[in-house]
Amino acid sequence: MSENGSGEPGFVIVTGMSGAGRSTAAKALEDLGWFVIDNLPPGLLFSLAEEAGRVKLAADHVAAVVDVRSLAFTTDLNAAIEELDGRGVEVRVVFLEASDDELVRRFENVRRPHPLQGENRLVDGIDRERGILREVRANADLVIDTSKLNVHELRKKIVSFFGGEDRPGLKVNVVSFGYKYGLPVDADLVVDCRFLPNPHWVPELRPMNGLDVPVREYVLSQPGAKEFLDGYEEVFGVVAAGYTREGKGYATLAVGCTGGKHRSVAMSEQLGARLRERGMDVQVSHRDVGRE
Repeated sequence: MSENGSGEPGFVIVTGMSGAGRSTAAKALEDLGWFVIDNLPPGLLFSLAEEAGRVKLAADHVAAVVDVRSLAFTTDLNAAIEELDGRGVEVRVVFLEASDDELVRRFENVRRPHPLQGENRLVDGIDRERGILREVRANADLVIDTSKLNVHELRKKIVSFFGGEDRPGLKVNVVSFGYKYGLPVDADLVVDCRFLPNPHWVPELRPMNGLDVPVREYVLSQPGAKEFLDGYEEVFGVVAAGYTREGKGYATLAVGCTGGKHRSVAMSEQLGARLRERGMDVQVSHRDVGRE
């Protein structure tokens, strides 16, 4: 397998040492649009590939996370890979590993036993698993040592290898809301538009909302509106770049006013349009419109 992140379609098997980051790798692939099955027995790999082709999954790629569940693991995995190869399915094996000291630290942090330690010590389980996986590691297409990687750094590695040129960037949800109904619980960032005059106190605008042209024009014509949009567009550009570097795939920007009907709606639409012009994948929604 090429390590240049070509992003070509294929079937990827993610395996390796317990505690080395298989779940993190799986989530990173899911965020890239892959169809991922976790904890799949090796004997079912071909069935998964066959089913994926039969139902024509929307995902461009398919990945399976497999781990040691029996002493026949290596034999079953090799047989499954040979069967897939024989049917013309491109298979790539990603092996995640970490040092014994780091694996011990991780298991102790989560206070969970190693799946293979049984009645023995944690280090015995790690040693047993490493022995079972020795041949798999030797034949893997890509080996990633996660000993010194945090979850964000591991995600970045997965994206660099499998994202390709068409990998999705940060997906932004701009949502307007009313403070009197509470903050959106999923908001990553919150901005306040209550510094602008409230159209609620303009009789002809009161029954309208921020999607209506008269309200939009009123809000955008107020002192500070354009300066706010200009400034926050630049600020969010910096934040979005940082989120992308840290492997964050989604961000929710909440824009609030008193009732979530006029100012926040108009400003959310404007921010969304500006961020789209910057090439971001943006959706705009209005949580509290019509709630009165």
